[in-house]
Amino acid sequence: MSDAPSSHPDLSLTFANARPIAWEVMRAALAAVDPAEAVRRIMRRDGETLIVAGHHYDLRDYQRIIVVGAGKASAPMARAVEEILGLRVTTGHVNVKHGHLDHTQRIALHEAAHPVPDQSGIDGTARIVALLEGAGDTDLVICLISGGGSALMLLPEDGITLADYRALTDALLRSGADITRINTIRKHVERVKGGRLAQLAAPAEILALVLSDVVGNPLDFIASGPTVPDTTTFADALQVLTDFDLVGKVPAPVEERLRAGAAGDLPETPKPGDPIFRKTRTVVIGSNEIAAAAAIARATELGFETLHLTSFLEGEAREAARFVVAIAREIAGRGRPLAPPAMVLCGGETTVTVRGQGRGGRNQELALAAGLAMRSVPCTLIAALATDGSDGPTDAAGGFADAGSVARLLAAGIEPRSSLAANDSYEALARAGDLIVTGPTNTNVNDLTFAFVFPDGAGHPAMPVTG
Repeated sequence: MSDAPSSHPDLSLTFANARPIAWEVMRAALAAVDPAEAVRRIMRRDGETLIVAGHHYDLRDYQRIIVVGAGKASAPMARAVEEILGLRVTTGHVNVKHGHLDHTQRIALHEAAHPVPDQSGIDGTARIVALLEGAGDTDLVICLISGGGSALMLLPEDGITLADYRALTDALLRSGADITRINTIRKHVERVKGGRLAQLAAPAEILALVLSDVVGNPLDFIASGPTVPDTTTFADALQVLTDFDLVGKVPAPVEERLRAGAAGDLPETPKPGDPIFRKTRTVVIGSNEIAAAAAIARATELGFETLHLTSFLEGEAREAARFVVAIAREIAGRGRPLAPPAMVLCGGETTVTVRGQGRGGRNQELALAAGLAMRSVPCTLIAALATDGSDGPTDAAGGFADAGSVARLLAAGIEPRSSLAANDSYEALARAGDLIVTGPTNTNVNDLTFAFVFPDGAGHPAMPVTG
């Protein structure tokens, strides 16, 4: 974690130590969802038996084991699978984000762009398809899926170019649509999403290991559900365009395909009950809830009263910021629902409707908006963290906010309300020294927003760290 201070076991729970304490808690959260460790927790080998989450696979039953996948966390997942299965892995291909490589021998790791895809992503997906089209009923396909998989594993339908798909992605990301709506459209304009990867691999047996980056862990929306039944339709995808004022604003081939599908002129994605899923098993190996539980445990060890308030923090980032600040103000001013020192944690994934020309991400925008609302909230630190280390198209993972945020911004020559209106949170937080920069974490389980309230100004003595 590139900007993280080293661990300080002698910290006392005072606001002066707020940021090092926040880093300590964030480290614990990220360590709990380390992708390689997550694989090792649920997968082990006993001779010729592979045991995955209690299910036994007799390796002698399979002529080949093929590993495929995509996502920002899929490289360390592939490494762990190789370590467990060794020479039993026949071949494999996994698409990862640029800069997220790992060390593998039998599974090829292929770099591609995220969040707006590139030709490299298409080329890598074509190689995955080629592997799966040759799979037979004596093969085991292990599919490694993590956040970012939708952009990294893509093969647009005929008639939809990469330029079309990039324009569609940009429009969706700017619209304020959440990931389930974005992926509803993706599943109906591509050839590998919405259960169609399983369709390609049939009649092989499929084991999908999933690191969830979607609120609530709905399997058909994580990386657009390549190996599970699709619960959405062409009509649903077309409705997303209407709901977010995108009709006539996305490339014509995309809209034409959605309209043809909604009219019944194109085959739907595979749905629940389709026999192609009879030999498919999916295991969620990491999630926002696991990261949150680890953060809560570490904060409790440090001496905080803790509350995991929700795993479903959604909506506009700047509105979510006001909600989190309101909770912190209640704790600081009235000692409820917890008395300081207290930490409240919200997991989820907010959105940003982009109206300005600035640069940032949902967590940075949340932090900037929180800073504007915190001038009367003493001894409180809010930290908004993207667990993948990449918040929007930036090198930051999020940002910090406290009662001094506005003063720091003004001193740096930044007018915070103008920056927020321009969606220019990155520049503002960078100038104020309030960015959270971790570097690539090689995991991705949504976002975590922390509110740390210290006792300094609430009539309570500072408490020593207990763990």
